[in-house]
Amino acid sequence: MPTGTIKYLDRDGAWGFISRDDKQPKVFVHVRAAERAGFTELRRGQRWRFDLVERPKGGFEADNLEILLDDPLPPGR
Repeated sequence: MPTGTIKYLDRDGAWGFISRDDKQPKVFVHVRAAERAGFTELRRGQRWRFDLVERPKGGFEADNLEILLDDPLPPGR
């Protein structure tokens, strides 16, 4: 399973992108995936292990999330 860190979130925190540790393209993630993992929100700096699921519009998104680190980045990083 790939791992990575949330580096970007939209203003509402409903979706964002995970920067992958293996240097492959960033992966879309939606807050629903975090909710299924027992978390109420996505935050910059969280580290996750995840499955890649093909999106209907192309590309992949993260699902079946497993938290590795829940330590948000300070603002501006």
